[in-house]
Amino acid sequence: MALKYLVKKTTFGFDKAKNEKYVARPFSIGQVDFKQLCDQVTAVGLMPRGIVKSVLDGLIDSLVTYMEMGASVSLGEFGTLRPSFGCKSQDDAKEVTADTLCRRKIIFTPGKLLKNMINDVSIVKLQLPGESSGGSNNGGGGEVIDPME
Repeated sequence: MALKYLVKKTTFGFDKAKNEKYVARPFSIGQVDFKQLCDQVTAVGLMPRGIVKSVLDGLIDSLVTYMEMGASVSLGEFGTLRPSFGCKSQDDAKEVTADTLCRRKIIFTPGKLLKNMINDVSIVKLQLPGESSGGSNNGGGGEVIDPME
């Protein structure tokens, strides 16, 4: 398998001349919902769907518990999750309060298995039906894929 990309025309906000440029954007086939994920884990792991859902629900509840304490949580080969936030800078240490905190987020650091996957997976241009393979916009060959399939 390979990751696919599309070529998109973009104007960057930092470009004062507002020149249009062409960039590669990842092509997504959509989002896998929780039910689909449970069904796939059931098929691969040979576990009943109810057990898979219960384990994943318990995992989510446990992640919330530990991250509310301020802990980073390792999920083995999957990676690590940790709570974080940004802060508006202040001129004096006394001015740094909870009110100056902003951008609460959860940072995910992938584990070795996922890092290796993303580094090793091939990337090809998604060629839409009817698009010529020799045009100046093409950026090279690639598989012809119907994005609606």
